[in-house]
Amino acid sequence: MNDDRPAVSQIEQWVSIATTIVAPVTVLGALLFYFGYVSSSAEYAYFGINVDTIGLSTQDYIMRSPQTLLVPLLVLTLASAGFLMLNAAVRGRIAAAAAQTADAAKPNANPAHHVEHIRYIVQRSRVIGLAVLIAGVVLLFTYSYVRNWALYGLVTPLLIGLGAAIIAYGSRLLNLLKRLQEQQAPTAAKDEGPIRATPAHADSSVLARRVAGMLIYVVIAASIFWATATVAQWSGLGLAQYEAEHFDNLPSVILDTKERLFLLDPGIEEIQLPPSEGQTFHYRYWGLRLLIVGQERMFLIPDRWSVNDSTLVLPLDGSVRVQFQFQNQPP
Repeated sequence: MNDDRPAVSQIEQWVSIATTIVAPVTVLGALLFYFGYVSSSAEYAYFGINVDTIGLSTQDYIMRSPQTLLVPLLVLTLASAGFLMLNAAVRGRIAAAAAQTADAAKPNANPAHHVEHIRYIVQRSRVIGLAVLIAGVVLLFTYSYVRNWALYGLVTPLLIGLGAAIIAYGSRLLNLLKRLQEQQAPTAAKDEGPIRATPAHADSSVLARRVAGMLIYVVIAASIFWATATVAQWSGLGLAQYEAEHFDNLPSVILDTKERLFLLDPGIEEIQLPPSEGQTFHYRYWGLRLLIVGQERMFLIPDRWSVNDSTLVLPLDGSVRVQFQFQNQPP
């Protein structure tokens, strides 16, 4: 029995490690799928296609997400690096000001003035953050009036997230300044006499502040998610517009069908194949480009595409014959 305990303990340790790894990976996979779906939906909606009719798999959406998330990841990485440098500088200045407060014997110094100046700046920054947050909330509740604004989906979450972040960071700096002052003046606490019991309303106030802080972080995360989804949508639309201007990058298709398709686009040419024994295909079309192949479906667009054209959807069930033309450079 004693020999089995180390094995059981090791198994529990491996299970704990696996759970710690699997949960973030699952969340990351869900996020990649969502942003890939948003980008693909905007891309193919430009060509009049509902992305759900294509039948892309979860892996397809995940593979499409890195290009969409490249810009947001770079921006978040640079912003995080800048914030860390700024945070280190601000905390260093606050610690120095608190240390000067404790060293009251230092000549030609006014340490209390430095501390109050820092506190004033932080409080003003919280007011600015509140104003930015209110501006974002106003845009949020006036959606029906400003929804046609092209930048609405990006500016609104950025204002809300930035305002909430400034408020949260200012609150943390004020708490840090208060804590450092208390650490630098230990004798003041001794002169106050015995420690009194904390009243119940003080505990509820601390709990309320913690809950408010958690809600602020939720608002920041939701704002980042919203802004990233907007960027993903713009990325998909940009890809579609680029493809519409560079159809030479898409495969050229020759299509044989059993029945006439009555395609009216002037860029698509049609001929009737000569009858022969065993021939089941009677019409041939060219001037088409392959947009994407989905689940048992093929989506074709005219070679000379315009915003008024339509997308041709054909089943891959043997009712059509497809040939892809060479696009290689001469040897």
